[in-house]
Amino acid sequence: MTVSATTAQRTAWLDLAGLPFAQRWIDAGGIRTRVVEAGEGEPLILLHGTGGHAEAYSRNLAAHAERFHVVAVDLLAHGYTDAPGRPCEIPDYVAHLGAVLDALDLEWAHLSGESLGGWVAAWFASEHPERVGRLLLNTPGGATADEAVLDRLRGLTREAMLTPTAETVRRRLEWLMAHPETVTPELVAIRQAIYDRPVFQDAIDDRLVLLELDTRRRNLLTGERLARIGAPTLVLWTTHDPMADVPVGEWFAEAIPDARLVVMRDCGHWPQFEQPDTFNDISLAFLDSERARA
Repeated sequence: MTVSATTAQRTAWLDLAGLPFAQRWIDAGGIRTRVVEAGEGEPLILLHGTGGHAEAYSRNLAAHAERFHVVAVDLLAHGYTDAPGRPCEIPDYVAHLGAVLDALDLEWAHLSGESLGGWVAAWFASEHPERVGRLLLNTPGGATADEAVLDRLRGLTREAMLTPTAETVRRRLEWLMAHPETVTPELVAIRQAIYDRPVFQDAIDDRLVLLELDTRRRNLLTGERLARIGAPTLVLWTTHDPMADVPVGEWFAEAIPDARLVVMRDCGHWPQFEQPDTFNDISLAFLDSERARA
């Protein structure tokens, strides 16, 4: 049965209706890690952004699970995944991603990462080219350290995490979107529940260090690092990304040897959620263009 609903009315349960999926926790290098899995076929790992969680991909799981074994991961110290008890910088996230693949018994996977997830995916692909099939970088972070943007993002994120009311969490989520009405009450409630847990509150500073200017600068992606990526790569940018403009996406596409750029119009930092049907079409066309791995 097909359920019809506008983008603003869609809920995670409607998006997952009829889809066999599993939520479970795995031991990834000693870190209790939450994953949401669906589908069969070549492995595809979905990685969310700063402050996010697997539900960032609730509107994409079903479409991708028709052709792939899809795993949406709560990143290190995010969602319902444990924090390591120290500040989390990019090498920590990269090591955790490798441990996730090991725990899932995957020699390799396609990677699709948004914001922080794209930053982690690009770094991982530069360090472990043999473990990456195709690479989709969705408004990835890691290229810029704009102090004004970081101040705004850090302020909204810290406010939402420290005092997770419906209002503070909604403000943080609406900042991601070109159309604030895309943020549903359900999405706000999901993130509120995550942020409100004492174990999450205890590690707020550890998960926000990349929003500090000096820390961010020493973790930035360089042209030299991106040039080491051997995976076919799609860089997806948007016309209303509050983090960085389209020329940053162009820089990514030029720096990565086998990359091209696609720009989605009239959406912000979460195109996979704000325009899921368009995102799914673009993503699947790219991932399907070379399914067989030698």
